Amino acid sequence: MMEIAACADLNRSAAEKRAAEFGIPRVLEVDELLADNSIDIVLNLTVPKAHAPVTLAALDAGKHVYLEKPLAVTRKDGLKIIQRAKNKKLHVGCAPDTFMGLGLQTARKAIDDGLIGRPVAFLAFMMCPGHEHWHLNPEFYYEPGGGPMLDMGPYYLTALLNCLGPVKRVMGMATIAIPQRTITSEPKKGKKINVETPDHIVGSIEFEQGSMGSIITSFATRFPPYDGKNPITIFGEEGTLMVPDPNGFEGVVKLRTKDAADFVDLPPMFTQKYERSVGLAEMALSIHKGRPARASGEQAMAVLDLMLGFLDSSEQGKAYEPMVKYVRPAPLQADGGLQ
Repeated sequence: MMEIAACADLNRSAAEKRAAEFGIPRVLEVDELLADNSIDIVLNLTVPKAHAPVTLAALDAGKHVYLEKPLAVTRKDGLKIIQRAKNKKLHVGCAPDTFMGLGLQTARKAIDDGLIGRPVAFLAFMMCPGHEHWHLNPEFYYEPGGGPMLDMGPYYLTALLNCLGPVKRVMGMATIAIPQRTITSEPKKGKKINVETPDHIVGSIEFEQGSMGSIITSFATRFPPYDGKNPITIFGEEGTLMVPDPNGFEGVVKLRTKDAADFVDLPPMFTQKYERSVGLAEMALSIHKGRPARASGEQAMAVLDLMLGFLDSSEQGKAYEPMVKYVRPAPLQADGGLQ
């Protein structure tokens, strides 16, 4: 059983508001939370540039950590987190956990069962106008460590890695397509944002098993906005698979085999429905069971390495070969259980 024991925020009133909203019994200062010996796991939901320092402080306080994506904004900090956790025999887990939902687990099983034959190619798209139109504090999305690849890439790359396995190399092209943005949401409506990180990235990926394809992540596609249909399509020798939105847990997987007239909906692998925080719950169970967590820090580090690889490739004009070895986590059981 997992119990939410306390919450903390640099803005104490924000923590108090959430505590009241969700029935969290205690509100603490950050240092108080880290010093509290009754707390075993810290859920780190800070902005990306704070992920590494907060996670390292929690590990140094003897706590397991589950954090929002990305794991860090640099490889150095990401690797430091992984090594610190190993040294202290602690667990680090990291979002996204949507790959554990019935949509992506069904897609993985379809590929593993050979329903499309050997995967040959894929297309993956995440294109939108940006977050300044709806977010309360959108500035960090346009700072180093932000941008569409580090913000939304974790969903797409984690899904692709779980379906297709380790990556051999990537190539990327990245640009700042819209150098200045104007916030149109409240409470900062009218404020200008200078964009400091690429807001439009196009990448190519070659997987170790041979399939190759393209991924686009963009905060610069405005008129009209991309409708989000068919965000991931995987093409095989024997058929094609349409994979649902990796930013969600459900969605219908569609299959068309080479002799079929059209796509058909695949029955879901299981009926269990998950929401955000299943990765945290599964990590807590894995600690109890003494086994690796599925939404692990190691997986997140492999994803971070690839995301930065697209940017490195764009700057250097050559392919990037991953420095972090990826190992696919175990699929969920047929009944959707986390055991």
